[in-house]
Amino acid sequence: MKKITVSLFAFFVHIACQAQHFDVVPLGIYGGEQEDNLSAYLVGAPKDPAFLCLDAGTVNTGIRKAIQLNSLTGSEETVLKDQIKGYFVSHGHLDHLAGLIINSPADSKKDIFGIAPVLQILQNHYFITDTWINFADQGQKPMLGKYHYNELQEGKELPVKQTPLFIKGYELSHINPYKSSAALVRYNDHYLLYLGDTGADRIEKSEQLNKLWESVAPLIKKGQLHTLLIEVSFPNSQPEHLLFGHLTPNLLTEEMSKLKEKTGQKNLENLTIVVTHRKPTKDNPEIIRKELLENNPLKINYIFPEQGKKISLP
Repeated sequence: MKKITVSLFAFFVHIACQAQHFDVVPLGIYGGEQEDNLSAYLVGAPKDPAFLCLDAGTVNTGIRKAIQLNSLTGSEETVLKDQIKGYFVSHGHLDHLAGLIINSPADSKKDIFGIAPVLQILQNHYFITDTWINFADQGQKPMLGKYHYNELQEGKELPVKQTPLFIKGYELSHINPYKSSAALVRYNDHYLLYLGDTGADRIEKSEQLNKLWESVAPLIKKGQLHTLLIEVSFPNSQPEHLLFGHLTPNLLTEEMSKLKEKTGQKNLENLTIVVTHRKPTKDNPEIIRKELLENNPLKINYIFPEQGKKISLP
């Protein structure tokens, strides 16, 4: 009887450890060139069709693909207008927001989250008459008022309306001093961390990633943060002076080693990394995949997303 009790306890512990806390649907996975497959990830609670869109390089094509793969239900219009409840824009480059801009006439009223410099780029360069029209409620007149800007301030968590999610922003360096950002998404007491484009601290001569690791390490140690979505744009052969604020497999390992110093190896082995923003030039995506898998001293679980294919995450 004692053996049965111990076995059942071990079983339920295993099930608890494998519990799913987030659904992620990639609407676009690449970092340039393929305009129908650029950085955009829907995140939501499991089986809840209420999503926050993390960046929005490609939107409509990704929705269509996800519906075809049964990752999303309903029509393209329903997903765009009713299921996407808000957008987080990590930085002002087109491969992270072109889908949001292009689809704005067909979209519904919702929030845009971003750090102050990113929201200023949207106001001053995109939602203006010369390039589009102002669909937001701040900036150049006339203002159509469809989107409301929500500034993410350091250390302050904001709710994502009509979802059970909360979001907190962190500044990153993407060709210093140009600013990108990360989003820490919370559902109940579990977290998911999404990083926009970022260079390694050593290359950027910055402390932004170190500050981020300091902030999230306690969550990893408590078992509340299991998943990072982080970019690896180039293979290891890319010269460091031509990285333009991006990571390689070696540089990601370098940064994860710094994170390990704050969490311990055992805690880091529970981490899943979804590899985003691979540049699709030639064989780069497959080379990056191979380099990450063949040199993995920290025993990290890597996921390589596919457009439209849902990922269930702890």
